[in-house]
Amino acid sequence: MTNSLDDVSYDQLRQLVGLVDHDATADPFPVRAMDAVVFAVGNATQTAWFYRYAFGMRLVAYAGPETGQAGHKSYVLKSGSARFVINGGVRPDSPLLDHHRRHGDGVTDLALEVSDVDKCVAHAAAQGATILEAPHDVSDEYGTVRMAAIATYGETRHSLVDRSRYSGPYLPGYQAMQDSPRKRLFQAVDHCVGNVELGKMDHWVDWYHRVMGFVNMAEFIGDDIATEYSALMSKVVSNGNHRVKFPLNEPAIGKKKSQIDEYLEFYDGAGCQHIALATNDIVGTVAAMREAGVEFLDTPDSYYDDPELRGRIGQVRVPLETLKKHRILVDRDEDGYLLQIFTKPVGDRPTVFYELIERHGSLGFGKGNFKALFEAIEREQALRGNL
Repeated sequence: MTNSLDDVSYDQLRQLVGLVDHDATADPFPVRAMDAVVFAVGNATQTAWFYRYAFGMRLVAYAGPETGQAGHKSYVLKSGSARFVINGGVRPDSPLLDHHRRHGDGVTDLALEVSDVDKCVAHAAAQGATILEAPHDVSDEYGTVRMAAIATYGETRHSLVDRSRYSGPYLPGYQAMQDSPRKRLFQAVDHCVGNVELGKMDHWVDWYHRVMGFVNMAEFIGDDIATEYSALMSKVVSNGNHRVKFPLNEPAIGKKKSQIDEYLEFYDGAGCQHIALATNDIVGTVAAMREAGVEFLDTPDSYYDDPELRGRIGQVRVPLETLKKHRILVDRDEDGYLLQIFTKPVGDRPTVFYELIERHGSLGFGKGNFKALFEAIEREQALRGNL
């Protein structure tokens, strides 16, 4: 495997994020893995500190005025194969600050590691995709990276990255950083969820089918994904090996404002709503992140005391009383089970948040927990006056 996987083995990734076998040679848009989740934020220096000390990520590379990049600061953090890039503008006229003024802290790029940038761009262009950056090389003493970029929903992009000829810490122009060791809290990005406007979900599902050769994994509509007050619709697309999974949500008509409506209002458009992080010890991770000040959605005792839940989930690795103590949700499907929990929004706006997920065979997304999750989100919306 390439250096993008850090020290997480292929077998570990299969367990962590539910990989399946796939013949990449027949793929018109051969995506290997997530390369990076790239953020634009109001204060990159403080945000990078937050992810290092609250999420246990290591600072591995940096670019900024001190390295010859005058316009903005960029911090590259890793945890296993998961890579976050935190960008913040330095000069008042920075486009990053313009983006932040409109959207707040948010994801600008879901960058993908691909085996053939030119093949991907040629296929995308033939399918009508907007090419933001044509294929080009960037080089330094560590080698050459082949890159391009295409536009997706909202102002989000997919950078396409082939780093097979590169041994540096991230990209040319970045210097390696030596960070203090800390306990790793998660090992990979499991999936990234996009929120799009009413009536646009099927458009973007079709776009991922045509442009990137993604396949459908799941669909949630109607009572699957509704409460008494609000509703939404969701479809999940993934690349062939399921290493890259993108659920796409749109609002549905309900009595009150859904979490998707709230996101679209406060983000001012479509964008990436949450990032799910795969861990092999969700209890230890949640405890460490709580200790560092991360806030999670609460789940009432009635969820854990329901006899139907106990009968449905069967035997799981963690005792139900421990899950109750940490407010971790559990769900089982035909392939196995999963444990999951969701943070509150991590910024000032009620937009971006995180999911922690521990998979044991399950390829799903916790369908049995949707009602409890959305009711928890609605309780937070009510406190904010946005329900």
